[in-house]
Amino acid sequence: MDGPTPTSADNASYGGTGGRNAGWFGRVPASAPGSAPGHPTPGSAPRSAPGPTPSPAPGRTAPGPAEDTSDAALLRRTLAEIEPIAHTVTGHFYALLFLKHPELRALFPAAMDTQRDRLFAALLTAATHVDDADTLTAYLTRLGRGHRKYGTLPEHYPAVGECLIGALSRYAPRSWGPRTEAAWVGAYTAISQIMIDAAAEDELRAPAWWQAEVVAHEMRTRDVAVVTVRPDQPYPFLAGQYTALETPWWPRVWRHYSFASAPRSDGLLSFHVKAVPAGWVSNALVHRARPGHVIRLGAPTGSMTVDHSTDNGLLCLGGGTGIAPIKALVEDVAQHGRRRSVQVFYGARHDHDLYDIDTMLRLQQSHPWLSVRPVVDDGLEGQLCGQLPDAVCEYGPWHSYDAYLSGPPGMIRRGVDTLLGIGIPTHRIRHDSIEELVGARN
Repeated sequence: MDGPTPTSADNASYGGTGGRNAGWFGRVPASAPGSAPGHPTPGSAPRSAPGPTPSPAPGRTAPGPAEDTSDAALLRRTLAEIEPIAHTVTGHFYALLFLKHPELRALFPAAMDTQRDRLFAALLTAATHVDDADTLTAYLTRLGRGHRKYGTLPEHYPAVGECLIGALSRYAPRSWGPRTEAAWVGAYTAISQIMIDAAAEDELRAPAWWQAEVVAHEMRTRDVAVVTVRPDQPYPFLAGQYTALETPWWPRVWRHYSFASAPRSDGLLSFHVKAVPAGWVSNALVHRARPGHVIRLGAPTGSMTVDHSTDNGLLCLGGGTGIAPIKALVEDVAQHGRRRSVQVFYGARHDHDLYDIDTMLRLQQSHPWLSVRPVVDDGLEGQLCGQLPDAVCEYGPWHSYDAYLSGPPGMIRRGVDTLLGIGIPTHRIRHDSIEELVGARN
């Protein structure tokens, strides 16, 4: 089942440098500006020179800060306690689930890998946002809709909640108690209801998945293929979005891939797939799939889409097969007929990894507002060389551009840091889901 999916609205968590990583909590803020010892907070009265600290009167204890006993604080204390042993807790959760409710085993893939662990991580992530209704609802609504493709039903949720409480109570003895258990029961009840409602609403307007026949399979390199499919019914999506794919060779194993074109009049969908070591879905799509085979598609998702209400230019960084959604964005701008500047930086390790450069250069010839610059790690003289994010700094300024990043997780993280460093604000930086990209490569 799916796990946390940070999209463009959440990408600040990958670009910041002023906090320390706190795992499921995101980032812990540093001390507030001006609160360091010896420096008055702006607007406060000046402090006199430090003198000896008075001792408490005999027989009295200096009062400490009041302990936060809110439900949110109790949940976070549990998470802090289990974080060092998260893998063990996850394993125990699934052992309980399959022992007490063996009928649920069919909802999970044969090999219990990253895709399985996402469910547990998703529940814990949601629990940290119980006091932020808007964030929680938006996150869980997407999660509830996405879980339809696994066959999740409303009656499955109580079993998951029971085993979640069982695993946490065993491995968080210091923070556990009646109040903490009540807080977790309340949080899980709210979480599950939002997901159930979202799935029920989505069922009224869309199938849980689409069947799609492979109609073309083109090898671009020895490990990269362009796979084109025809869905069995209309499939609405936006350029820049992505979806989950399942092959007939690995049932219940889903991986995420971006659409490689804007919506087409013939209804066909294309994906750029790179076979990676131990990648079940990617290897099946590259080396086994052929015209006539049928795969399954989940619902489209993602917010790396073009805002057509603005005249801002598009600054696009595409690394490896990450060029696929960038190409879709270029086509989307062209279809809307507005001459907005689009600057594409297409990165790869070697020249031969620029498998789609001819397509991008043809688009450049057709659209004078488009500029395509290949960037190669070990390029020849006259080429842009080095890391893709660094190459962007040689051009600009970019203050009137919206930025789009697609590629390996490391490239996206470095790219976000670079773009923030040159002054592009967070709300104008969009990128693929880093968590789902990691899952696609495992």
